[in-house]
Amino acid sequence: MSISIKVDLKNMIQRNLAFNKTEKGEWWLVLPEWKGDPEDLQMIEGADLWLDLVSGQHSSVKLTLSDTSFEESENLSLIRIREENFGGGGIYFLENYQNKKVHLKLWLCYITEFVFGKIPQKIYFKVV
Repeated sequence: MSISIKVDLKNMIQRNLAFNKTEKGEWWLVLPEWKGDPEDLQMIEGADLWLDLVSGQHSSVKLTLSDTSFEESENLSLIRIREENFGGGGIYFLENYQNKKVHLKLWLCYITEFVFGKIPQKIYFKVV
């Protein structure tokens, strides 16, 4: 699996990332360039529920993620930045998905900053 980064003229960051679910039901981000603790790549505290939703209950999903809106994208909105001593990153809110109310709150840890170079106000996504 290859990971690509695209930056357009407006400095938009766009990543194609894969997520896999184990037999135990745990979701993990596939991020070969991450050299830190592998445990940091587990998707927890609502992020697992988000991946269940967007994967259609499958055991893997590939997403295009961006800090800028793109065609047919959905979005997560930042509620607040989480303190570093509690894992950093941000608490995000998914209001709607595929035109249905979801109202899901989730935590994306400091890996978000590693991926985007910042904690975006919005993260736009689309299943690939």
